[in-house]
Amino acid sequence: MKQNPLSEKARRTGPPPISWLMSARLDNPDLISLAVGFVDQDTLPCDDTLACCRTILEDTPRGRAALQYGSTSGLPALRESILDRLTVEAGLAPDRQGLTPDHVVVTTGSQSLLYLITEVLVDPGDVVLIGDPSYFVYMGILGSVGAEVRGVPVDENGMRIDALEDAIGWLRDEGKLGRLKLIYVVSYFQNPSGLSLSPERRRELVRLVRDIRAESPVFVLEDGAYRELRYAGPADPPVKAYDSENDLVAYAGTFCKSFSAGLKTGYGLLPDRLIEPVLNEKGNLNFGSPNFNQCILDEAIRSGLYARHVETVRAGYESKLRLACDALGEHMPEEADWIEPQGGLYIWMTLPSSIDTGPAGELFRRATDHGVLYVPGEFCFYPEPGREKPKNCLRLSFGVESPDTVREGIRRLGRAVAETLT
Repeated sequence: MKQNPLSEKARRTGPPPISWLMSARLDNPDLISLAVGFVDQDTLPCDDTLACCRTILEDTPRGRAALQYGSTSGLPALRESILDRLTVEAGLAPDRQGLTPDHVVVTTGSQSLLYLITEVLVDPGDVVLIGDPSYFVYMGILGSVGAEVRGVPVDENGMRIDALEDAIGWLRDEGKLGRLKLIYVVSYFQNPSGLSLSPERRRELVRLVRDIRAESPVFVLEDGAYRELRYAGPADPPVKAYDSENDLVAYAGTFCKSFSAGLKTGYGLLPDRLIEPVLNEKGNLNFGSPNFNQCILDEAIRSGLYARHVETVRAGYESKLRLACDALGEHMPEEADWIEPQGGLYIWMTLPSSIDTGPAGELFRRATDHGVLYVPGEFCFYPEPGREKPKNCLRLSFGVESPDTVREGIRRLGRAVAETLT
């Protein structure tokens, strides 16, 4: 009998659903994808990026520096720009919180930072608490490292603090609180639900973590990937803003949604205790994310092109969100229910319990037969032992498709739902 040559980690790592969802869209241009969170093709900033490249490359010394390797932590100028922008746009207080550009780490997209932080903190059997539902791509990382994952219910104000307190109490009773390493929250327009964590709960989350720090080495991992895609409501400060001593919250951000996914650049704002281990892990992984991409983004921010582009992107997505919600009202049966978010790229829908929205369910087959793709909601609930995941939810994204194809995709999906109900 041949031995399995793969590591335990490799054997724990299954095929990510996002990979085949993305491939289905790219391999079949006629398929309308309301599944993958690709950004709007028509808003990608070709002219702005070309202008930045010219500015950089026409200055030969600067161009050569941009085309050289960069540092593991990232371009110093971009790290300064990131902290300055978070100070102005997100309400951080660097002087009060002790934050400097040295606390900023530039990564190859925010997903890379989620991976790095999880790698340096979580051993097999350690506990991670996440929203229920939550970002299913991050669930793949948690499964790979062998974490014990528990879902915490969310409502219209985001992760429920009372339910989080209950989960912590259960861990204490089980003798596992000392193995709680991360509480993962998508604070703005959560993927998949579109819900945001309320300011009161952001404050309470930090208070709760501080209260249990003597019993647990836990950090909050705040995913702010959609912070800049706000179309309505107040500009709430991130959870990180309530981390007065910069010792509890690691913030993950990205330029993929707000500027260019192809530049694949994200960043983290880290507590002191995480900087060195994250950079050590990153050094082994790639010893520096693409330097030229960082130079482009820094030039875009400093020249004002980035801020203007974000406003353009917001206006376009807001228009498509309204269109998508109107189309849902027109084409979905009365039994369907959905959340209209104030930002982000996703709409969360709940159908009658008789409909199985899973990849093996009748609705998914009918939808693909009609030429439209969605994300089955079951992907967004971690498979905890002894708990049955909801089977009648789904996630829609209005990001990549044009207004006409968003409307047509929802019409096709409505037809598939109606046929499944009969």
